[in-house]
Amino acid sequence: MGGSSQEHGGRLTTHVLDTATGKPASGLSIELFRLDGGDRRHLKTVVTNHDGRCDAPLLAGEEFRTGEYELVFSAGDYLRRQGVNLPEPAFLDIVPIRFGMSEARHYHVPLLVSPYGYSTYRGS
Repeated sequence: MGGSSQEHGGRLTTHVLDTATGKPASGLSIELFRLDGGDRRHLKTVVTNHDGRCDAPLLAGEEFRTGEYELVFSAGDYLRRQGVNLPEPAFLDIVPIRFGMSEARHYHVPLLVSPYGYSTYRGS
């Protein structure tokens, strides 16, 4: 399989689905951090597109390294922009997901979110 991203390491992708509406969560801000012992380093901030996805992988090629990471989803801001009347403080506002990537492969970390619950899994 010449020319695949596997030759240059893995990649990290995500997408967000709004389970209350059954639609992609468009315009949701996501921060990516790398965790190194006690160090938490901000790598980038992205915003989901109309399909609830990012326009490019969060990490790919030479940017990709195994290790521990954290995605921080600004779910409360997204829900408020959708007109959801959230209590103060909101039950879910910032949703952090910490995970490890142990090999140079494709890691897909989606978020399913509603005002009162969320879930994630390792997708494909």
